[in-house]
Parts: sequence; C-alpha cells; structure tokens
Amino acid sequence: MTKYVIRGGNPLHGEVDISGAKNAAVAILPAALLVDGVCRIENVPEISDVTMILGILRDLGAKVTMINRTTVELDCSRVYKQNVPYELARQIRASYYLIGALLGRFGRAEVPPPGGCDLGVRPIDQHLKGFAAMGTRIQVENGFIHAAAPNGRPHGAQVYLDVVSVGATMNILLAAALADGLTIIENAAKEPHIVDLANFLNSMGADVMGAGTDVIKVRGVSRLRGGTYSIIPDQIEAGTYMTAVAAAGGEVRINNIIPKHLDCITAKLVEMGVDIEEEGDALIVRRGPGRLSPTNVKTMPYPGFPTDMQPQIAAVLCLAQGTSILNEGVWDNRYRYADEFRRMGANIQVNGKIAVIEGVDSLTGAPVCACDLRAGAAMIVAGLAAQGTTEIDQIYHIERGYENIVAKLSKLGADIREITIPEEEWRSNGVG
Repeated sequence: MTKYVIRGGNPLHGEVDISGAKNAAVAILPAALLVDGVCRIENVPEISDVTMILGILRDLGAKVTMINRTTVELDCSRVYKQNVPYELARQIRASYYLIGALLGRFGRAEVPPPGGCDLGVRPIDQHLKGFAAMGTRIQVENGFIHAAAPNGRPHGAQVYLDVVSVGATMNILLAAALADGLTIIENAAKEPHIVDLANFLNSMGADVMGAGTDVIKVRGVSRLRGGTYSIIPDQIEAGTYMTAVAAAGGEVRINNIIPKHLDCITAKLVEMGVDIEEEGDALIVRRGPGRLSPTNVKTMPYPGFPTDMQPQIAAVLCLAQGTSILNEGVWDNRYRYADEFRRMGANIQVNGKIAVIEGVDSLTGAPVCACDLRAGAAMIVAGLAAQGTTEIDQIYHIERGYENIVAKLSKLGADIREITIPEEEWRSNGVG
C-alpha cells in the first residue's frame, strides 16, 4: 500500500507546468476509434485513467505507440471488436465514451456501465436517450450496455438534453460524427473539454458547429482522416495548484494554461483575498500573511464554478476567517471528505447538498483517506497548510487525474513524499 506523507506549513514558491486535460483526454482517445488513419495526440496527461483507456484500445485491436511521455500515436484501422472488457472499463467513469465511439465506428457497442469515483447515482439516461433518438436499440443485459443501430450506423436526430450533461453531450457528439445526416444537441454542456473534443474531431475532418454554446450541430461525414492534435491544459489541475497556494501561502507561477477557463476559480479566490495576476498563458498566484475572507460557492455547469474544484476550495475555506457556505449543484455525494477534514480540526457541517464551514485558525496533520479523485486533491491542499504531518491513503484515486503531483509540489518547496507500506505491516494492522 502506498500513501502520501506531507509535513505542512511550508509556503509554496516557484513555477509549475500544467499537464493536458484529463477530462478532454479520456474522450479524445476513444474518439480515435472513429479515425480512418493514424492520429498523433500530444499533451496527453500521464495519469492512470489515460493508461486504462489506452489499455482498452489495445484490447480492441488498436495499435498504440508512445512517441514520448506525453505523445501517443493511435492507429485504429484494424480494430475489430465492439465489446469492451468488463474489468478494464469498470475502473473508470469515462468508459461510457466508448459507447458513442464504437457506435459511430461500427454501428454497435457492448460496454459495461461506468465506474470511477463514487459520487452518488451516475445515470446515463441522457446518453441513452440521445442514442435512441439516433435510431439505436439499447438493452442492458448481464452487466453490459448493448447498443446497436439497425442500419449499421446511427442517423442524425434532434436531441434535447433534459439536464445539462457533459458526458451525454460528448457521447452523442462522438456517435454523431459519422452518422447519416444532421444531429442537433440542444441544452448542450459548454465545458472547455467539449470544445476540445469538437476541435479534435474537426481537425480530423468532422463537421461540428456550436461547441461551447448550448446548441451543437453535427453533420455526419463519411470518414475521418488521420492528423495531429494537442490536448488543452487541465483546468482542474491548474485550479488545484491555485488553491494549494491559497491554503499554504507563497507565490507560484502556473504555466501552460488558458486563463479564460479559470475565470470562475480566479474570481472566488480573489474574493477571498488571494492576489492573482494574468501573464500570457500563465497565472501568478500570491497569498500573503493573514487570514482569508469567507465566501459562498455554488457549483454549476461551465462557465460556473466547477464541481471538480469544490473539495479543493473547501480546504481553503476551512482556514478562512468566518462562515462559508458550499452548495453542490451537480453530484449527490460529493461531501464524503467532510469527515476527513474534521480529523484535521476543520469545522464543517453537511446537510444534503449544502455544507457550512466555519473557518479555524489552523488545521492539524492527521491520517486521512482520499475517498475520491478530487477529495484526495483536497486532502493534499489541506495537508500542505496544516501543522504537523498528514498521511493520505488510497492515493490511487489521486493518480487517476494528477500527473507527477509529488514531484511538482516538491519542486515548489512542499515537504511531500510517497511511501510504500510493506504488505505484511498493513495486513497486521487490519488494513485491507
């Protein structure tokens, strides 16, 4: 068993380079199934979710060539399977993008329901509604979602999403790229990674219009050709380092970002008293002495405050001077980290989708658990600011979405290391 050990209290100083966006990569890589040729994808984050997706593509018959640490070449011309292995797909939520990609390529797909972090009910009814409108028969049997287009490929349709869903928007977009006719997605999500997926598809010869607005139009084409594409920087990774500086103090230049994508995060941190300066494709984040001001945060679809940043800003709010209120507008079960914060001395009360945080003078290091990806990141943020030593276990959740986080934080002056507990030791302590 591995864990992170953090000795808190060190302000952060220096520069950090942001990796490619996880939420874009896990859709763009499956989208390569639609391409008739070789596509080279750059700025791919080195995270476990990407490793899992590439493993699935290999299993399906794709040729996967790592050019370097962040560049991969995919040749899916010899893919012949439409069924995704259960054990691989059940470990990540993004496995559902394989339904849209395989439907677009073969007119059929057999994929397990999504796995990943337990954030409450994960309905994919909007995905299936879109596929059905495109003429696809959907059945759920023996733990798999079976999708088949009777005419060998989906047809264009008008799809209205009952709720704004990032996953459904991207999945329908994948299925529509090679469909017969025009597909219109109304009430579409607008997140940067949706625009990135559309840009990738267009660079390969697709005809997608309106990505980034609430109406996306996709005119199906007969084939997509190969090409080269670079994934956008990760909005959430950048936001996590911003909150780390806000919590621990110091001054950090965050490189390789698109500042516009961070406006919603920047606004809240500035409201709390953090100094943030934009400089080209970088932000300089400064936090001086003294307590931060409290604030209220409600998570919403983009361009609102992202749900994937809610646990991290909660860690900062635990140290603000006064009462803050969090309102989770996306997931049902995002506050499981509250008990972990309380172990560190935080004053946080949760009622349904509302959390009330009364800031404390300081947090104290403690053994805590990364109960999901973003909660794990929040434990790191809290640990960097806490007095004493924080030990974080179940770090495999964190490694699903953060590339080289120990090395990046160490370079900024954090006292953080990864240690391995011998199996006999953690078994003797009743763990696992």
